[in-house]
Amino acid sequence: MSFWPTPDHWSVAIPLDTPHRRLDALAETGFVALRDLPYEIPEAEFVNLEYMDWKSGGDTNFAPIASADGELDCRGFWDKGKTDKDALWTSNAEIAPTIRNYVDEVGANFGRVRTIKLEPQDREAAMRSLHRDDNNRFNPDAEGWVVRSWIELTDNPDSYMLLMDNGPDGLPDPATERRVPLTKGARFVVDTQRLWHVVVHNGDASRYALITSFESGDALDAWIRREHRQPATV
Repeated sequence: MSFWPTPDHWSVAIPLDTPHRRLDALAETGFVALRDLPYEIPEAEFVNLEYMDWKSGGDTNFAPIASADGELDCRGFWDKGKTDKDALWTSNAEIAPTIRNYVDEVGANFGRVRTIKLEPQDREAAMRSLHRDDNNRFNPDAEGWVVRSWIELTDNPDSYMLLMDNGPDGLPDPATERRVPLTKGARFVVDTQRLWHVVVHNGDASRYALITSFESGDALDAWIRREHRQPATV
């Protein structure tokens, strides 16, 4: 493989050890699989959204459904002086009522809600975008750690999210690699500030998924317990 992160990669500086509340469900691996979504989200609710040319993890476009201030903005909440929580719905939410209801029904404090449109990329190309997320900038120590959830909106059985935990040097440890299959309706929650991650999309069409930031707390813990898949498929 021609690319591998080095100690000067920007992800290495993102904090890992903080006093924020974490969830037991994510303690061991930083990942939990949920049962597949028991209903379909209409295609119009993600294809017809207003997308922005925003690159993250490959050739991507994002449609903000909830943002820091309700504007169609893909920038981190810290650019508005906020943690990735207490989001406001954007105009895209009016096109996606099923998605909006789904997020509301979780019951947890949420931050950015957006759909991603990812173009095909093999493992070699994807690895150049391997990274950790800065989800908790400005997050008060006494509050819950922000994690992210996914719903796969299109069916891409040959594609997968690649996850790796950190080695002693703060770089991804290949021995911890996990591959999460991206079949339609698949759902999972990832501590993306802890885990290095990227999607290997081996399909021949755009992959769509819903990504939501949630605050760790009683509400999210109860929702994960209700929706947890046994055993996890990875």
